Amino acid sequence: MNNALRRASIVALSELGRSDDYRDRADAGRGLAGFAELDESVGILLDLMLDAGDTFVTLVTVESVLRRKDRIGLAIVASALAVADADHAEWIYTAIVNVFGVFSSDRDEAMQICEGLTRDSDENVSLGARGLIGLLADIDPVLRPA
Repeated sequence: MNNALRRASIVALSELGRSDDYRDRADAGRGLAGFAELDESVGILLDLMLDAGDTFVTLVTVESVLRRKDRIGLAIVASALAVADADHAEWIYTAIVNVFGVFSSDRDEAMQICEGLTRDSDENVSLGARGLIGLLADIDPVLRPA
């Protein structure tokens, strides 16, 4: 793994994430989701999830980060959810439904991860994880095990 190139990618995507064009910011959110495990990407991902200019950026970024289906992605979304206003929270919920509304196994695994996140030392992560559990519990996935 080439860490120098990964960090350069984060720098380029971060610059794209500060564009005046919502499409650039949405693309930055999609791209940065793949680097969510690196601390340098977390701040800009949170900014994009709470984008003041266009909730499309919120939706795309949250969906991309959630599609990781891991602790890192769920922790970042939980942190954003903890401080989101009502409008952004609604789009975060839409992204949650889009990602976890198909397979019950994916939804159930996300709920287990969030249960662990409720004990996180970061107050926003633990608060947001409790909110995520409630939102995930409201989802009735389309596909369940036979």
